[in-house]
Amino acid sequence: MATIFSRIVAGEIPCYKIAENEKFFSFLDINPLVKGHTLVIPKQEVDYIFDLSDEDLAEMTVFAKKIAVAVKKAFPCRKVGMAVLGLEVPHAHIHLVPMQTEKDLILSNPKLSLPAEEMEKIAAAIRAEL
Repeated sequence: MATIFSRIVAGEIPCYKIAENEKFFSFLDINPLVKGHTLVIPKQEVDYIFDLSDEDLAEMTVFAKKIAVAVKKAFPCRKVGMAVLGLEVPHAHIHLVPMQTEKDLILSNPKLSLPAEEMEKIAAAIRAEL
């Protein structure tokens, strides 16, 4: 059974896509902590990020860096935080969260519920900075 993230990559479940290449895929978190909260995943279905090969982990981090730079331009903040927990979905993923303070990266914080039109505007703003 494919994970929800694999189903997103396959186009079976809609998302607000930011970017992709042959190995990685990035899209907005559907329940963001703040505007611009983006996920980066490997297309390869791997539960634990540290089970990726060294090469794939390095490439995923570089891919995430490009997305983080675009997020920071689209949503000015002090820094874009990067977090890897991997407990909620059994598919490795990196959270990229625009931060004004460290508290912005607490993943148990209340999530935003944004209308589809606003989510698409956020995704378009980030894509425009890539």
